[in-house]
Amino acid sequence: MEPRQAISTELARATLRVFVRSPRAKRETAAAGELHDASKLLLQQLCSVTEFPEIPEMESFLPSLRFFFTLLLLRCYVNSATVSAHRHGGGGEQPLSKIAIHKAAVHALHGSASIRAYPFVLGKNGEDAQWLTVKLNCPDPSEDDWIGVFSPAKFNSSTCLSDDPRQDAPYICSAPIKPKLVAVSNVITFSNPQAPLYPRLSQGKSWNEMTVTWTSGYSINEAVPFVEWGLKGGYQMQSPAGTLTFNRNSMCSSPARTVGWRDPGFIHTSFLKDLWPNLLYTYKLGHRLFNGSYVWSKIYSFKSSPFPGQDSLQRVVIFGDMGKAERDGSNEYNNYQPGSLNTTDQLIKDLDNIDIVFHIGDISYANGYISQWDQFTSMVEPIASTVPYMIASGNHERDTPGTGSFYDTNDSGGECGVLAETMFYVPAENRAKFWYSTDYGMFHFCIADTEHDWREGSEQYRFIENCLASADRKQQPWLIFAAHRVLGYSSSDFYGLQGSFEEPMGRESLQKLWQKYKVDIAFFGHVHNYERTCPIYQNQCVNTERSHYSGTVNGTIHVVVGGGGSHLSPFSSEQTLWSLYRDYDYGFVKLTAFNHSSLLFEYKKSSDGKVYDSFTISRDYRDVLACVHDGCEPTTLAQ
Repeated sequence: MEPRQAISTELARATLRVFVRSPRAKRETAAAGELHDASKLLLQQLCSVTEFPEIPEMESFLPSLRFFFTLLLLRCYVNSATVSAHRHGGGGEQPLSKIAIHKAAVHALHGSASIRAYPFVLGKNGEDAQWLTVKLNCPDPSEDDWIGVFSPAKFNSSTCLSDDPRQDAPYICSAPIKPKLVAVSNVITFSNPQAPLYPRLSQGKSWNEMTVTWTSGYSINEAVPFVEWGLKGGYQMQSPAGTLTFNRNSMCSSPARTVGWRDPGFIHTSFLKDLWPNLLYTYKLGHRLFNGSYVWSKIYSFKSSPFPGQDSLQRVVIFGDMGKAERDGSNEYNNYQPGSLNTTDQLIKDLDNIDIVFHIGDISYANGYISQWDQFTSMVEPIASTVPYMIASGNHERDTPGTGSFYDTNDSGGECGVLAETMFYVPAENRAKFWYSTDYGMFHFCIADTEHDWREGSEQYRFIENCLASADRKQQPWLIFAAHRVLGYSSSDFYGLQGSFEEPMGRESLQKLWQKYKVDIAFFGHVHNYERTCPIYQNQCVNTERSHYSGTVNGTIHVVVGGGGSHLSPFSSEQTLWSLYRDYDYGFVKLTAFNHSSLLFEYKKSSDGKVYDSFTISRDYRDVLACVHDGCEPTTLAQ
């Protein structure tokens, strides 16, 4: 809810959209609802105090239910200049994320204040998400009054401790901080908090295999998971699913191991094999309970992948660094991905014209607050349930000191790759080493993992060369390399200050591979903007064209497409010769292969979905085979 000029002393209404079923059912403290961070508090980090009194009044609102949440009305006195300056913040940022929460103060429960939410039970008709109406009555109203959603409703401050001095108080955790309150609502419960949710499709290890991953509250001791699927309108078969989960000890450091921990429920993956190419399949998620009854999801559909090399219209979307945000206008912990909803909505709007999506790192930005992965998978469900949603590993998924990540930082918040590797399937030989190849018709993709060593002589370097070398360029003319950090070229300010215009040691090892195997385009995220280079090799543009390329592949085009949603990154003031187009905005790239000889590249802004940069490539197979500098096959004089 956005701050108001005043809240009427009469009953005021607000609506909140909540996710009506929760996959978290493993422990008594498991919470209900997809309420994102352990507390989806509008007031984010409420007050800069460390001790909060007990609230015995809360007990009267707590029936003996495992799954519930409650709403709290709180009063905060906030820096008024900050509020007015940011209430209508530009760039799509949430105004509440700018308010000086750390200067807030709270009042005690007010006898005349009240807050009520309904319906009391969500998901009665099998809904995945449902709007909740909130009525509040607040005497002496102020624009600095807040409504916060707490899940679970029954919390204990003793469980909200941190052993990490880097975690600032007050701690946001699965049992949230306990301020003095103005009013407390009734409890909201859920019809079936264990039901299957949020299917995520992925390419399998074979072109004719699709994997389906989803989240539920059913352990293998409670139910058998499976997918019922088949050609649309045809016979529906059942395929079993494997079940994974993880516990607090699987996390590597705080906050994921301490204040950010929340039970993830269970993650299931089923492999749908021997698909016929280019056909529409339907599927639904199922759990057979041991009493003989069944729990079902709604019905979804996908189109199977084309045969490798098939000549047909094929459309690919690529972006990085998206994250998540709130649909109801509220604020939350780590709310700095203001463009994520625009990107998501544009993809949903154009979904009929998209065949596969690549999200190349910095996926949810949960940063150790586990429940935010559920928020992210809910947000992208319309996309990920319909087309393969392929991910790459970024610093916010993997990096934790002392855990084998190439960078010794805690950008993942202690997740150390566990969440990304479990919540999403990728066709890697070892999912802890997040590099893999995949084919989609005329495209061959090599996805690298910048959070592990990629330099010459490393295990990953050998994979990259093998992946590039394995492309059959007669059948798959479009060779794409993608990774999270910029191993190629970027004019971002922090790379410019280093003087490298790349991740340190980035392209030194890899550029000869890109040149040797004639990679068409290399995509990167990490830098939160858009930039396209000329076809380039060894810092030199090898083609003077800007919008249409034809003939010999004599250099690789490098594209930074990290404007999926997170806060934007400024460019360096240096004007590099190889940078053809820059955009300080949110957006994504769409590739359209019309046939083996024609490719269209489009950069679209997330705000309106319109094309702001584009080029085409036209060429024949002989142009790929042609000899170029450092890219010639050996010859002999023998006859």
